[in-house]
Amino acid sequence: MEYLEIKGGSPLCGEIRIQGSKNAALPILSAAVLHRGITVLRNCPKIIDVTYMLEILRDFGCHVDWEGEDLVIDASSLSSCQVAECYGRQMRSSIMLLGSLLGRMKSAVVSYPGGCVIGARPIDIHLGALKQFGAVFTEEPAGLRAVCQKPKGARICLPFPSVGATENVILLAVLAEGTTILENAAREPEIGELCRFLNSMGAEIQGMGTSCLVIEGGRQLHDTEFTIMPDRIVAGTYLLMTAAAGGRVCLRDVPVEQLGSVLDAASEMGVCQRARGRDLEVWSTGRLKAVGELSTRPYPGFPTDLQSPLLAALASAEGTSVVKETIFEARFKIVEDLQRMGACIRVEGQSAAVEGVKYLHGEELTARELRGGAALVLAAVTAQGTSRVLQYHYIARGYENIIRDLQSVGVVVQSR
Repeated sequence: MEYLEIKGGSPLCGEIRIQGSKNAALPILSAAVLHRGITVLRNCPKIIDVTYMLEILRDFGCHVDWEGEDLVIDASSLSSCQVAECYGRQMRSSIMLLGSLLGRMKSAVVSYPGGCVIGARPIDIHLGALKQFGAVFTEEPAGLRAVCQKPKGARICLPFPSVGATENVILLAVLAEGTTILENAAREPEIGELCRFLNSMGAEIQGMGTSCLVIEGGRQLHDTEFTIMPDRIVAGTYLLMTAAAGGRVCLRDVPVEQLGSVLDAASEMGVCQRARGRDLEVWSTGRLKAVGELSTRPYPGFPTDLQSPLLAALASAEGTSVVKETIFEARFKIVEDLQRMGACIRVEGQSAAVEGVKYLHGEELTARELRGGAALVLAAVTAQGTSRVLQYHYIARGYENIIRDLQSVGVVVQSR
């Protein structure tokens, strides 16, 4: 598949069931190697990044199989602690294997992570935290080698609430000797999901949902079955798409409680919402309104992963909005494509001023990373005329079947 062809400009109508969370599934897959036994995961999204991670686990010696919709991982025969360079450079998430490999194998070799163009994403916070357990790092031609023969619990305070660093600390702390207290931990829901998964396996972690986690290390782990929560970023993408295109859509299996900042922004834009349990009904009948000024923040603030979809939605809103990116320094890469569609956007440093136009028009667009690619699909759905979105594989890294989802709400879309 080379591109998506999307006929836009019509209001949406129908329902979309939200897939399992990418950002929860990947660290949970890493955590599965901590146990010398079997893990059964339900609602694991069938996306490219999960496929890459499963190939890494197979390279380690794990047995991995889909049994219907259940993913079964047997890590009892884990024998390798080196992440193949071809996978490590394709996906950022491979770095989270550091903590679990150090916990299980006492050593790890990973290439410097890739998979994105949205910013440098330095791993110094990860390394600084893991060193406090006793880990030692050296650079080799194959990548970064880490050794931690006798990991011991520590009191660690992160200089920034990094999601990845928080996950790596948790993963190593579970099998370390003694207690680890992690301060200024990331509070994203995916962190809590990782902790719940590990607790279901026999770990003892307290403080979920707060910035201070307490991990009692050295507990005996056991086989477990676990259902992964729905993806709040996918839900937010489709919420913003409905807002911009107009119409009425019911989103099924939505983690509504995790979307506070997104729902607030949508309300400010004039979008109507009604939550009933895990269902969220969204409708929009008129032109969207500008949001004034909005900044991305660590959770519970507005998520950086939805900044690009928000930008695409605001491109046709009435009035001027200012969107500030505070997490990644290169997350305005879709602006050039939106401008060719007729958007009026001016970027200065880490801020984008969006003066809404009445409508966008169809164009040939190029996805360069996951969330930006999804935002271009959103723009194509709202635009007048037909658009092509090239390099669909970026979108498939995090959206299980965006073609199916669009068709379920009436969008005319084909893969070419």
